Amino acid sequence: MKADHLLYRISICKSMDQLKQIHLQAFIKGVSLDPFICSKLIVFCCTQDPGSVDYARQVFDIIPEPKVFIWNMMIKGYSRTSRAECAISMYVQMLRRDMKPDNYTFPFLLKGFKKRVRLEFGKGIHCHVCKFGFGSNPAVETSLIHMYSLRDTNDARVVFDACLKSNAITWNIMIAGYNRSKLFDKSRKLFYEMEKSKIKPTCVTLVSMLSVCSKLKDSNGCKHVHGYIKDGRIESNLVLNNALVDAYAACGEMDAALVVFKNMKTRDVVSWTAILSGFLNLGKLDLAREFFDQMPVRDLVSWTAMIDGYIKQNRFKEGLMLFKNMQDAKVEPDEFTMVSILTACANMGALELGEWVNVWINKNKIKNDVFVGNALIDMYFKCWEVSKAVDVFKKMPKRDKFTWTAIIVGYGINGFGYAAVNMFNEMLNASIKPDQVCYLGVLCACTHTGMVDEGRKFFADMSIHHGIEPEVEHYGCMVSLLGRAGLLAQAYDLINTMPVRPNSVVWRALLGACGIHKDVDLAEIAAKKVVELEPENGGVYVLLCNIYAACSRWDDLHELRNIMMIRGVTKIPGSSCIEIYGTVNEFVARDRSHLRSEEIYSTVEMITEDLRVFGYAPEVSETFLDIGE
Repeated sequence: MKADHLLYRISICKSMDQLKQIHLQAFIKGVSLDPFICSKLIVFCCTQDPGSVDYARQVFDIIPEPKVFIWNMMIKGYSRTSRAECAISMYVQMLRRDMKPDNYTFPFLLKGFKKRVRLEFGKGIHCHVCKFGFGSNPAVETSLIHMYSLRDTNDARVVFDACLKSNAITWNIMIAGYNRSKLFDKSRKLFYEMEKSKIKPTCVTLVSMLSVCSKLKDSNGCKHVHGYIKDGRIESNLVLNNALVDAYAACGEMDAALVVFKNMKTRDVVSWTAILSGFLNLGKLDLAREFFDQMPVRDLVSWTAMIDGYIKQNRFKEGLMLFKNMQDAKVEPDEFTMVSILTACANMGALELGEWVNVWINKNKIKNDVFVGNALIDMYFKCWEVSKAVDVFKKMPKRDKFTWTAIIVGYGINGFGYAAVNMFNEMLNASIKPDQVCYLGVLCACTHTGMVDEGRKFFADMSIHHGIEPEVEHYGCMVSLLGRAGLLAQAYDLINTMPVRPNSVVWRALLGACGIHKDVDLAEIAAKKVVELEPENGGVYVLLCNIYAACSRWDDLHELRNIMMIRGVTKIPGSSCIEIYGTVNEFVARDRSHLRSEEIYSTVEMITEDLRVFGYAPEVSETFLDIGE
């Protein structure tokens, strides 16, 4: 009777504190070694969330001859708490004490295998599965497939092909394994094999397949999966509907996504965010914002997606304003949000805000991963804080090729060409293989500092030493490098011998160099090429006009200006930004949209008059055309 009462109390136990009190009562009443009591204690500790496998081990160690059920419970306890090594050790002790495993032992044991557990252990367990005759047990086969799929899908497929495959669970695990390894084509193929085998998919199968359709942009696959829901073969639920909306949106099928969304009986923030992401992927930023403002609940993912949408379309100021709204809504940003905000700060020169972000990351212990570090380096360089960018680089515990590219490009744009080249060599010494982007960075560094010989060497090394064929961007860097150095003929020859068709960027690089060195004839050739490729580019006309004026070719200048008027060509005015007390103020020529524009223009006039009184005269030798026209 005493034991029955304690067994009942264990069955309704809710915490480890309660369990320990019950265990103490068992000691007091002299039933602490009762096999049923010990068994229930171990089961609670190894299967319940408030349990403790370490406490279970203390109970286990006092049992003189534990049954296989108890051994299995201990193995399960270690496996479910991701302590696979302890589970393996327990299994080995079990064998040493002449206790044979049963059909539950191996599923419990294999469940604890994660990627960090060596594959050799898994193969050893597989040998024992065969040795003890459990090779055809469905639960064991499923566990083996799952274990192998975490490491090598080929090994998993060998077990999968040899098993009966009589239920959807086995197929689901294999499909999930392919998805985990990003082998989406194989996942899709296996799903169609599953249909041919007359195995009815489950909701889990369809969610996995919709993930595949999303990654492969397979709209037909989405419709095929959707057919299961329309026909009533699979009952829809929130998770499945969310996956369907997300897949349609990822494939650009927004009409279909919206139909599913509107027909959903219940929606959560995931549903809304899927539609939002769809609009953003299509570049429909304003429509996405309209939808975002309608969302009843907005989580971190939706806020970050909307902010990132602004950043990707170079609408940095709006992205920063939305970030401020996010803070007002008391939504805590993560490392992904911080990367987007740092990108905006870099492009707007908002150093003060960028500094605040850096402090905020450290203060709130945001995951300061390689992506955040790269964004900080880029921000500091673009805000001319070279020493701080280098300091971030030196303190980064882990770097990738983008980190090296950021530091190389940053040195280059700030005029530290030799430092950029030295950093590139350090990268090679660190056994980091450069790619196209990295070579683009070092070539840009050479361009900004006029290092012609070094640039030629790097350009040749791309294909000779690393097998990287130069792309049009690399040729553009070389044209700019040669042109700025006054080697215009060589730059023009390089364009004419390019194996790829030169784009407008290449011709603009040559045109800009012609403007520096006042080579009108070559400038005309370059300008005509740019106009052919970009007929609405007003900046090209302006630059050519300035070159004509610099060389006193007034007739050509007036003729070109008449052409501009006839064609209605205008140049989009440039803008400038200044950050004051954390707020970014943006201005364009003749802009009066600022709230304090009257004060600003009054101050400018006062400064201009003071300068005139002191004898200052502006340098206008390069300003021959009112580019605000």
